[in-house]
Amino acid sequence: MSTPEESQNSYLNGRGAQLNTSNKFLKNSLAKEHSEGIDDWEESNAKTTFIIGRSKSIVNKVDSPDVGMAYSLNPYQGCEHGCIYCYARNSHEYWGFSAGLDFERRIIVKKDAPELFKKFLEKKSWDASPISLSGNTDCYQPAERKYKLTRKLLEIALAYKQPISMITKNSLILRDLDLLQELAKLNLISVYVSITSLDEKLRLKLEPRTTTAKQRLKIIEELSKAGLPTGVMTAPMIPGLNDYEMPAILKKSANCGCKSAGYTVVRLNGAISDIFEDWLRKNFPDRFNKVWHQIQSCHNGNVNDSRFGTRMHGEGNFAEMIKNTFKLHCRLNGLNLERVHLDKSLFKVPKQQMSLF
Repeated sequence: MSTPEESQNSYLNGRGAQLNTSNKFLKNSLAKEHSEGIDDWEESNAKTTFIIGRSKSIVNKVDSPDVGMAYSLNPYQGCEHGCIYCYARNSHEYWGFSAGLDFERRIIVKKDAPELFKKFLEKKSWDASPISLSGNTDCYQPAERKYKLTRKLLEIALAYKQPISMITKNSLILRDLDLLQELAKLNLISVYVSITSLDEKLRLKLEPRTTTAKQRLKIIEELSKAGLPTGVMTAPMIPGLNDYEMPAILKKSANCGCKSAGYTVVRLNGAISDIFEDWLRKNFPDRFNKVWHQIQSCHNGNVNDSRFGTRMHGEGNFAEMIKNTFKLHCRLNGLNLERVHLDKSLFKVPKQQMSLF
């Protein structure tokens, strides 16, 4: 195991993952042996590359009963935000990449997403159920500034009167406030903003290429003022690392106009276990054992639990304390008093087909 000094010297600033884990779908892999003699083995903080992908479909049915969505739409695969805990990392392996550094710096851009979205909405069987924009990776990640796929998808949703829910941690969402307001007037939109920590030093380690907590609170405030039903996701809570921040996050979010809230307890499924363990050892060597064992205590002795009904919130003493803290401070701050129901009845395929260009 490397010393803290050696780890810090080789640390890739601006990235969450510090290594590329092997892809379980690939038969062949590269191994480092005697790496001290091979300069090319050193991981460099390479620039992000964007890969234009093509898909047969863009809206996915979600079978999990735990995530609060029935359908999801993701215009980007991989995410430059680099959140070390992100459950979406594993899905990058389906594309032949690693869940580690590849996930953050090899971003697949689905430029045909708007066209595929229109085709999906025009299916005769479609019942206008709400679709979650970014059920996997953040639709307002840095790539959106250039490609503007999310804005095009919102334009289509407005034209078809399709209900949309969103979750993001990027202030770029305020660019599209004009469209979001029009959707809100018709009760077609709800937005959650993810806030994991108010500690800027911790945020930079956990989520290196995301906007600050201060900016995220501003997002909640601006969206709420604009009439959008806005919530906060305190997710994931990592026992021994950021769980103590939950009361402050909920209070500050409520003060900014937030009306609803949710949370999850971290779970390290698939390759994320190795990625997170490496990150935790390098960033918090003095707290590693405490944090790791507390995560295990939330998942029956493991760092992951795939069982529906328990996997998102965990179980055991620490998980119970987090749940009770969440319930108490939601009550104290007047959160989750009403449930948002988006309007499906307005959905209609436009007679004059809108142009995508």
